Amino acid sequence: MPQQPPVRSTAPPTRPDASMSLLTNVMDHSLDDGYAEAAARRDAEGAVLSKPLRAKLGLAAGLVLAALVVTLGAAQARISAPVVAKEREELIDRIDAETAAADTLEADVERLRDEVGERQRKALEKHGGDRAELVGLLSGDTEVHGPGVKLVVDDAKGTEADGGGPRESSGFSDTGRVRDRDMQRVVNGLWESGAEAVAINGQRLTALSAIRAAGDAILVDNKPLVPPYTVLAVGNAKKLGTVFQDSVDGQYLHALEENFGIRSTISPQEEVRLPAAPSLIVRTAQPRTADARAGTRPGTEDSETGKGTS
Repeated sequence: MPQQPPVRSTAPPTRPDASMSLLTNVMDHSLDDGYAEAAARRDAEGAVLSKPLRAKLGLAAGLVLAALVVTLGAAQARISAPVVAKEREELIDRIDAETAAADTLEADVERLRDEVGERQRKALEKHGGDRAELVGLLSGDTEVHGPGVKLVVDDAKGTEADGGGPRESSGFSDTGRVRDRDMQRVVNGLWESGAEAVAINGQRLTALSAIRAAGDAILVDNKPLVPPYTVLAVGNAKKLGTVFQDSVDGQYLHALEENFGIRSTISPQEEVRLPAAPSLIVRTAQPRTADARAGTRPGTEDSETGKGTS
């Protein structure tokens, strides 16, 4: 078989560095066309500001704003200063006026107190009495009688000796019994309402009397009392009861009735008799003569009068 001549390719010869064209393109065009165009535009417009410059401009704007605020505040203060000074002067004038009024009222109180004392002395002289008699009357050393009121206070119904009364059932530590503090408020309310003398279950109260508790019992001057507690008070029969019921202590007693079932009744009396307080010694101070000062020590009693000389 005859040999055919070799067939030669007609394709153009390939360059040895043809495979390096991508690297060559990256090296020749290292900056993207879009970035290059934007950078050229900023350079042309001159709008590029460095970060330090922007920070300085921001600080300057803040300082200008602060200065503006301070200036406006100072201007406002100058405008309002006269108004504030005027209000301060008016307040000082009002304080001075009220202080003067209070001083005047205090002087009136002192004058009225002296006037009351003088009228008391004249009334004692008119009725043949003296200050010692008045002291004995007010201290409970003498028996008294006259119009007044009768107030009866009793425990709640169903209150037994072992407790279980309304207060205990409602969560309180107390029971439905009348307590010593209840009687204290009742007596103080009567004194405040104008009572001239007070007794509980025949026990006359004095300036030295004490109402205390010993267990469930109420003691008046260490003497136990049993309910119901009858309180007799000498005073204006019509006014005394009304004033007491309208007072804070009267409202307290009413609250005990409403909330805990404690019972109470008050009624005016045409005639109330209160005994003298037992074992009460009234001592009044007496001026000492020169002989007494020479022979009697302070704090001893005059053997003739039986009254203290201290």
